[in-house]
Amino acid sequence: MTTPIAEPSQVGTTGEEWEVFVERGKIREFAAAMQSDNPAFQGPDAIIPPTFLISANQWAPAGARVNVGFDRKRLLHGEQEFVFHRGLPKAGDRILARERLVERFEKPGKKGGQMRFAVVVTEFHNSAGELVAESRGTFIETAAKEATK
Repeated sequence: MTTPIAEPSQVGTTGEEWEVFVERGKIREFAAAMQSDNPAFQGPDAIIPPTFLISANQWAPAGARVNVGFDRKRLLHGEQEFVFHRGLPKAGDRILARERLVERFEKPGKKGGQMRFAVVVTEFHNSAGELVAESRGTFIETAAKEATK
């Protein structure tokens, strides 16, 4: 039995805004997971490692993120890009995040069937409303396996 997939969001759809608190301990844990001993990622004025914002999705409340409508059993995470507009956020910063679905497309799979792609941009703004960073991620749904006869 398969779980029905909710109707996917259309290109241009934005999710709900959520808060991301940049915590010193989380920066330290992330740096340790990367096996980094860079002193910039330690202490009360720690800055985030450049890929830290990927963890912001974990803090999004249920229903805040855009729905790409892909079957999780066939989901792959493709490219990921981060752009910083005002330097790296640091410990103690409060950032507001919001996703936007910017592109959908399909390509033939190498083993047959169609692969579906969705590109989602997450914008991060500071409390003054200034764009601090953007994350651009590509999600891929692999082609469905043919039913055996």
